[in-house]
Amino acid sequence: MKVREAVLTDAAEMSAFLQELAAAGKRSLPSDEDYARTNYIAHADNIRCSVVEDTDGCLLGLQVLKRASEGNAYGVTPGWGTIGTHVRPRAAGRGVGRALFGATLEAAKAAGLEKIDATIGSDNLEGLGYYEAMGFRDYKTSEKHVSKCLLVNG
Repeated sequence: MKVREAVLTDAAEMSAFLQELAAAGKRSLPSDEDYARTNYIAHADNIRCSVVEDTDGCLLGLQVLKRASEGNAYGVTPGWGTIGTHVRPRAAGRGVGRALFGATLEAAKAAGLEKIDATIGSDNLEGLGYYEAMGFRDYKTSEKHVSKCLLVNG
C-alpha cells in the first residue's frame, strides 16, 4: 500500500468507492465526483487529504483533515482539526485506516493543531472502534453522533 496526497483526478475513483459505501449502508452523505472534489480534495479548510492505493494503483481509502472554521456543521471548536475517514468495503481490516492516519497525524503536527475532532454516527461501530484504536476519546455525544478528540501532541 502507498499513501499519497489526493489530487483532483482522484475524484472519480473516490466517488466510486464512496458509492460502494453508500450501497452497503455505511454512508449517507453525497458520493458524487463533485462532492469528493469539493469536500475532500480541494476544500478551502483542508490541511491534507490523503489516499491509499494498492500495488495496482487502485484507491483503497481516503482520509481528510480540515481546520474547523466558525459555524462548522458539527460545532467543533474553531481552530481544531476535523477528520473523516472512508475505506473501500473490500479493503476493510487491511490496515488502510492506520496507514492513512500516520500521514494525517504528521500533517496535523506540521499545521500546529492541538486537537482533532472525529464526529461519527453513533450507530457506526466500525468507525467508533477505528478512532478509539487511533487514540481518540469521547468528549461529546448526542442522539445521532459521538464526538471523539485526539490531543495531537498528547
